[in-house]
Amino acid sequence: MNQSSNVAQLYQHLEGDLTRVEDRLKEALKCENKELQDAAMHLLSAGGKRLRPVFVLLAGTFGDYDFDRLSKVAVGLELIHMASLVHDDVIDDASTRRGTPTVKSLYGNRMSMYTGDFIFAQSLQVLTSIQDHRFHAILSSAIHRMTLGEIEQIKDLYNLDQTVRHYLHRIRRKTAFLIEMSCVLGAHATNAIPAHCNALRRFGYFAGMAFQITDDLLDLTSTKERLGKPVGSDLRQGNVTLPVLLALREKETGAELRNLITPDMSEQAVEHAVHLIKSSSGLSNAQKLADRYLVKASESLAMLPPTSARLSLAALATYIGKREH
Repeated sequence: MNQSSNVAQLYQHLEGDLTRVEDRLKEALKCENKELQDAAMHLLSAGGKRLRPVFVLLAGTFGDYDFDRLSKVAVGLELIHMASLVHDDVIDDASTRRGTPTVKSLYGNRMSMYTGDFIFAQSLQVLTSIQDHRFHAILSSAIHRMTLGEIEQIKDLYNLDQTVRHYLHRIRRKTAFLIEMSCVLGAHATNAIPAHCNALRRFGYFAGMAFQITDDLLDLTSTKERLGKPVGSDLRQGNVTLPVLLALREKETGAELRNLITPDMSEQAVEHAVHLIKSSSGLSNAQKLADRYLVKASESLAMLPPTSARLSLAALATYIGKREH
């Protein structure tokens, strides 16, 4: 499939419901304060892959599919994700996201933080309308873990001595766990059997880990036009990702990289650091780990019945590994 195609084309049988989810996202962001609503809508209108709603809807097909119930899960989880993006852009001092100005660059830090808080509050309002204590327990755990992941990332800025294990633990909290929850909550929402819920949980975890590692690779290997932000943005912000950690281990590149990656990196230093990482085996070894996670994700699907939704999940795993932005 062409990389520029919308993710939803991987599963055309859900396209109508994805459109309805988008409408409910817009409805959830309505607010009496026009500036707050405009800021929240700006992020929504910038688009996105809507992977979490897709995972929710696909997982929901393995039980008694109920769009009204599933849409609450899909909208709530996507709003949590959106709120984290607004806050991330303030922390990272990011001026663009998906090729468009960030809420932070248009409205300033204060308004951005309130916008993120507003979106987060709206997500809780949607999700707590589901009268099921299992959802509330799982969601509180997800939010807790995401927050810890974000704090760990801030603490680890420019930390060149962190271990790969520590990096993997952090990205599970920061990224993979919400994707994992999208799968398992979609299954729970439609009363899928425990074996299918567990298979979907495992799939979501492995796919989520591969998704973040692929993101970290693309930050170094893609283009500004495809990314919608400058290449090497993670390095500029001091976020030490897997390919960087692996390149730091090599004798040929490690010492020089350590001297380059500092809080006052120049643009020339960033470009040289990216060149060194590309010349190392850091990229290929990081890709191998992402591929192993994707293999495990595909293996998890073997526990599910051979439906069109299972085929779509397999196609989605392939997309995660081959995407260009």
